[in-house]
Amino acid sequence: MALPSHHTVANGSILVDSGQSRLAQLGYKQELKRDLSVFSNFAFSFSIISVLTGITTVYNTGLRFGGPLSFIYGWFITGVFTMFVGLSMAEICSSYPTSGGLYYWSAKLAGRNWAPFASWLTGWFNIVGQWAVTASVDFSLAQLIQVIILLSTGGKNGGGYEASKYVVIAFHGAILLIHAFINSLPISVLSFFGQLAAVWNLIGVVLLMILVPTVATERASAKFVFTHFNTDNREGISSKVYIFVLGLLMSQYTLTGYDASAHMTEETKSADKNGPKGIISSIGISIIFGWGYLLGITFAVTNIPFLLDENNDAGGYAIAEIFYLAFKNRYGSGVGGIICLGVVAIAIFFCGMSSVTSNSRMAYAFSRDGAMPLSSLWHKVNKQEVPINAVWLSAFISFCMALTSLGSLVAFQAMVSIATIGLYIAYALPIFFRVTLARKSFSPGPFNLGRYGVLVGWVAVLWVATISVLFSLPVAYPITSETLNYTPVAVCGLLLLTVSSWIISARHWFTGPITNIDK
Repeated sequence: MALPSHHTVANGSILVDSGQSRLAQLGYKQELKRDLSVFSNFAFSFSIISVLTGITTVYNTGLRFGGPLSFIYGWFITGVFTMFVGLSMAEICSSYPTSGGLYYWSAKLAGRNWAPFASWLTGWFNIVGQWAVTASVDFSLAQLIQVIILLSTGGKNGGGYEASKYVVIAFHGAILLIHAFINSLPISVLSFFGQLAAVWNLIGVVLLMILVPTVATERASAKFVFTHFNTDNREGISSKVYIFVLGLLMSQYTLTGYDASAHMTEETKSADKNGPKGIISSIGISIIFGWGYLLGITFAVTNIPFLLDENNDAGGYAIAEIFYLAFKNRYGSGVGGIICLGVVAIAIFFCGMSSVTSNSRMAYAFSRDGAMPLSSLWHKVNKQEVPINAVWLSAFISFCMALTSLGSLVAFQAMVSIATIGLYIAYALPIFFRVTLARKSFSPGPFNLGRYGVLVGWVAVLWVATISVLFSLPVAYPITSETLNYTPVAVCGLLLLTVSSWIISARHWFTGPITNIDK
């Protein structure tokens, strides 16, 4: 039987928000300010997906592994299957609109016996994956700032300033500090920033996809953009299928983070309807605008080996070199390209800001149920109804994750890999429980997939299983300590820590989500 979608009437006269009513049914007090519209909810997820952020920062991967054909068509393949994941998550979100999101869903769908362990496993994969996303996003912004400074001071071949790894990590820390301060503000202010971020991403994509290929004096042909397959990856990989699969990483890394709409449901009006809308719309619009951005930028690509060469002016940062050369070749100066990179940098800044917001809501909910060390501290909200301690905790842990880059970029990449695979495993777990253990007992909310729910759920689970294997494959041969893909090591390490902590300790005291309201 579906849950009611209308507003509930209290005492015969006072209208109670349907999301708040459902939250009370689930046993939770309304502690956060419920002030977000459906657009604001969408904006948080859309600005975290941020096609300007994802595509720009990992465009090199797409160029190296397959090039235009790989990401022009791979983007849609990944997008379709990502939508299956999103639809399944949206259906569950409609039934359980809480800030806990994924881990709460797993607890409710796994059944009484498995609920505590399912909740524990999903929750830790989700929150660590989120912290890794924030660390990755803000570190990529620090790297882009370094490239902007390099190009602004003459480029690599003109004596430009190349920041050391210590300067880059200092940039990263400063960015996280600003994000923590912004996220300490009331939700009404964050809502404004979130909406600004969404508009900036939309306008930025349209501007750059038209401006860059228009300004470029040399443009690729339509045949090159739609049919060229780059096999010259210089990584010892010759199999075209293998190369194409590795090229999908760019798309899948970008289309991540839309669980933010679920984590913001306790602050969203009519969350049982608007939370699912936020998830689905953020994915759908990102697919469309992301493809347009890819298409526009790729028309300005004429020499892939040169763009990937670490000795070019941008130090091998492909999109930065594309922007810089487009303006330099036409106007004799690359200033216009640097300004375009500034547009991307602001989008990445907003992405990191929204990511910290989502992190803090997950930490707030997870600690509310006693799952984290010092839970009572991270669960506190201030006078503006903001989980202030969870905000600063999320920023601090993300900074600590990025410190691994000082020792080895390989170690940092292993940490970042959790951002994609670890997070998607957290996405898949509640969906798996919904199509198996809760196949007959699941009570859908206002948004539901009807008889197609199980089919869509299975496609989503199988897709996550597939990418988990594919993205654990070696990305270079011969395999050495520097070329080894540490993704399976990082993900298995997280799994080992989560399961062992459950066996040794948590199983004795963690019982899953705890209600904090008298029924």
